[in-house]
Amino acid sequence: MIRRGSDRGAREWHPGGVTAPRAPRVPVRDSIQALPAYVPGARIPVGASAYKLSSNENPYPPLPSVLAAIADAAADVNRYPDMFATELVERIAQHLTVTGGVPVGPENVVVGNGSVAVLQHVLDTVVEPGDEVVMPWRSFEAYPITVAVAGGVSVQVPVTADGRLDLPAMAAAITERTRVVLVCSPNNPTGPVVHQGELDAFLAQVPGDVLVVLDEAYVEFVRDPDVADGPATFAAHRNVVLLRTFSKAYGLAGLRVGFAVARPRLASALRSASTPFGVNHVAQRAAIASLGAVDELLERVEALVAERTRLVEGLRDQGWDLPDAQGNFVWFDLGERTAARAAESTEAGVLVRPFAGEGVRVSVGEREATDLFLRVAAGWRTAR
Repeated sequence: MIRRGSDRGAREWHPGGVTAPRAPRVPVRDSIQALPAYVPGARIPVGASAYKLSSNENPYPPLPSVLAAIADAAADVNRYPDMFATELVERIAQHLTVTGGVPVGPENVVVGNGSVAVLQHVLDTVVEPGDEVVMPWRSFEAYPITVAVAGGVSVQVPVTADGRLDLPAMAAAITERTRVVLVCSPNNPTGPVVHQGELDAFLAQVPGDVLVVLDEAYVEFVRDPDVADGPATFAAHRNVVLLRTFSKAYGLAGLRVGFAVARPRLASALRSASTPFGVNHVAQRAAIASLGAVDELLERVEALVAERTRLVEGLRDQGWDLPDAQGNFVWFDLGERTAARAAESTEAGVLVRPFAGEGVRVSVGEREATDLFLRVAAGWRTAR
């Protein structure tokens, strides 16, 4: 028998004081053991009453037409879904062509089990062990996890004091080992977007063989007129990939549908790296139905944007200095007070998302949730 590793000769105790050779353990990659845990937004305990503003979810249920599509699709769950989500990919391409003003074909679109899974496929496709991935920080907490799983090295560039991406500093962080740069706009959890002029200047400094992933998970909520145009930027730069999702504006977080828009050669490689049948049949039909009701859905987005405006204005009236909120959430830089403030909010009946030692993100929810949270935030001000 061949024995390997540091467990050779190790012994373990058994009842009765008898020791026996300890069986060797299957090793786990050091990079996986070192991964930070992804912390989801807090859930409402069974039997409790609270507003959940911790996960950037759309508070509205799916439209009746989408629910009908879900119910119809449920009858076919004994069958495998369309592995390449052919109809959904075609509908996404048509939607982007119409709304983005630039041609997007089905050959450019790759769907996956949420935009996080799609990002993982992107990194798995282009990152070799030891390659660097430049990212803003604080930003989406899944970024360092997906990079480590792909075998890459995270290079985290601090955001500015007002929560904006520091693109000049990110450009300066690019080295010959850099393979990917992640650009989150609006940035989660801080809120501001990347403007077109600053993105153009940034891309002019990025080598052509470095992939730039423009993560637009919250793009439908943006009202900043200077925001970077994702589809136009993709059309103008061969090394740009777009990430989008049906989880936020479309309200399908529980069904997990995200997609990438990439050049055909890279898109083909992403399909090869993707989990087979990664988007289930019910999710595909729900996303297709959502695209068919996009005008009605965007009316809901407008209502959420109006509620975001009411929340932000109420907070600023209290004296809060907040980053520009362009997603469906607001950010509080609370530092060491973060945990205590989050606990106070939970006790008051509002679940928020704390980032230990940094700050709290609060999603835009129902009008009643806004009213309650404004009272909570007013209490934070008096307790400062």
